[in-house]
Amino acid sequence: MTETAAKPLVLVTGATGFIGQHVILQLLETGYRVRGTMRSLSKADHVRETLAQVTDKIDNLSFAAVDLTSDDGWPEAMEGVTFVQHVASPFPMGTPDNPDDLIIPARDGALRALRFAKAAGVKRVVLTSSVAAIGYGHGDDLPEVVDETLWSPSELVKDHTAYSLSKTIAERAAWDFIETEGAGMELSVINPALVLGPMVGKDDSTSLQIVNGLMTGMFPAYPDFGFGVVDVRDVAKAHLLAMEHPKAAGERFLVSADYMMLREMGETIRATYPDHARKVPKRDMPSWLMRLMAIAMPSARQILPELGRRRRSSAAKAERVLGWQPRPARDAVVASAGDLIEKGFV
Repeated sequence: MTETAAKPLVLVTGATGFIGQHVILQLLETGYRVRGTMRSLSKADHVRETLAQVTDKIDNLSFAAVDLTSDDGWPEAMEGVTFVQHVASPFPMGTPDNPDDLIIPARDGALRALRFAKAAGVKRVVLTSSVAAIGYGHGDDLPEVVDETLWSPSELVKDHTAYSLSKTIAERAAWDFIETEGAGMELSVINPALVLGPMVGKDDSTSLQIVNGLMTGMFPAYPDFGFGVVDVRDVAKAHLLAMEHPKAAGERFLVSADYMMLREMGETIRATYPDHARKVPKRDMPSWLMRLMAIAMPSARQILPELGRRRRSSAAKAERVLGWQPRPARDAVVASAGDLIEKGFV
């Protein structure tokens, strides 16, 4: 038996997604066997071909069909699994009319993954949450720097979106499950900031729409906001560390590099790729104009809670406990832009 085949089997949900594919890639490269999940196996060949272009460990990858909203297929997907990376969760560009459209699949999907993992004797589950479950809904009481000790409220209030609420409720439900029903199984949670960086294949990501928008004229000027930024490759690394590190059990880890204003992102793109920066804005946009634009552009409504906010975050715990080290946020922006150019998105 080869060294690769001797490694444990890891179930990764969301195998078609931006983060999920990077988690799968790093697991394969580290020698793990991986079973990736998706709603329909019709996409399995495409994902396999995509990953085969960047790893020679593709024989250690298999797939299973499961849905966040149904029990079908979950027992079979968990067979022989030692670890679960639950990455899958809805992340739309626009704001749904009904927050339950995000909350229910996010919460119920997390609980399904945990419940079936527990039944299968899984050792540890790593859940992909978000800084959205930490630094939203606080209004003017938002600390200058947020960390894992803070929770976004579990109700829809000012400065809280349907997406951030869904991540909060799903993560809360996961911790409650571990406390009440999860005896013998461990949970670790990763809370990334804005995830940028290169795609594994050509499947665009909602996260990358910020960079794509800067390069394609979606933003005629710079709104007054920014994000903590983290490279998707570093997010995937955090997932592996949280799976393997003994001290990660029962802990949540905020992962972020530097905070960047949208203007800083645009200027970085312009300086690095001047031939593709014709539509990158040069002026700032007053917040009143952004609010006016959002009336006609539903996709822009998720931006409104960000206006005037500075959601800075600390990854000191991940660095201290896991030994995690991110690359600079600027590198993630450059990698995103370069990949979007290379793959024909801009």
